[in-house]
Amino acid sequence: MTLSASIAQHLRAVFFGGNWTSVNLKDSVADLDWQQATTQLYSLNTIAGLVYHIGYYVDAIAGVLRGGTLAAKDKYSFDAPAITSQADWHHLLEKVWHDAEHLAALVEQLPDSQLQQLFVQPKYGTYHRNLHGLIEHTHYHLGQIVLLRKLLNLPSADNSRATI
Repeated sequence: MTLSASIAQHLRAVFFGGNWTSVNLKDSVADLDWQQATTQLYSLNTIAGLVYHIGYYVDAIAGVLRGGTLAAKDKYSFDAPAITSQADWHHLLEKVWHDAEHLAALVEQLPDSQLQQLFVQPKYGTYHRNLHGLIEHTHYHLGQIVLLRKLLNLPSADNSRATI
């Protein structure tokens, strides 16, 4: 397996399952309705806001891999569209799943030699750093989503995991 294929596999695992932690984004939000996903606790982000935020960076990196420019700005990464129905929530989730799979497919096609090349600008480091950073970023926010579910007293999709 190439390094690019391994990174793509790791990316798919955090979104769709099969990773070392046995927790993934899709299963962690699968049974949430739009009201649960948009419930604001204290001053914390909502689950829907975190899902959008994760997807924002997936789409940004995919744009670069498709040959475009890096169009993302951190200040816009939480500017999620309003979720006012189950259809809105479902649309957001389907977009994130589609974009994550699309990015993984693009990563699989990268020659391993490109992984050590600069990603857009020197300040961003290499392709390898950005792809792994995206996976780490997704795990980080996935942990927040799991904790928010617990604060909302919602059962998780995988009740066999340890509880707080």
